[in-house]
Amino acid sequence: MSLTLHTALISTMVIVSAADGDMTDREFNTIGEIVRTLPVFSDYNEEHLLEDARSSLSMLNGEEGLDDMVKKIKAVLPKKLHDTSYAIACDIAVCDGQLSQEELRLLEILRHGLDVDRLTAAAIERGAAIRFVRL
Repeated sequence: MSLTLHTALISTMVIVSAADGDMTDREFNTIGEIVRTLPVFSDYNEEHLLEDARSSLSMLNGEEGLDDMVKKIKAVLPKKLHDTSYAIACDIAVCDGQLSQEELRLLEILRHGLDVDRLTAAAIERGAAIRFVRL
């Protein structure tokens, strides 16, 4: 699978969701909501989401692995979308109310791989945590 701008963003969310070995319904529903609502996906055909998510999982579980996938994502995304990609990854990591060690490690790999500076990353992470807080 060669990545497009949209599939690179979807792949970012999928690899975070799959980091702990369990892609929950809440995570997949959040991916769908992000795709439906963010302007960056305005010209994406949502009917392809399930197929694109499966392709992302196949890439991750294939020969290439995580490091190669992050490099491909970075290569496809313009610099101005690196922070966006990290932000939606953070949203997926926190949306189910549980942040696993695997998800934290993956976010760190993404942050470094996408060259998101520490201060920007901290602000993005805090924003995600606030948006998904539960009573």
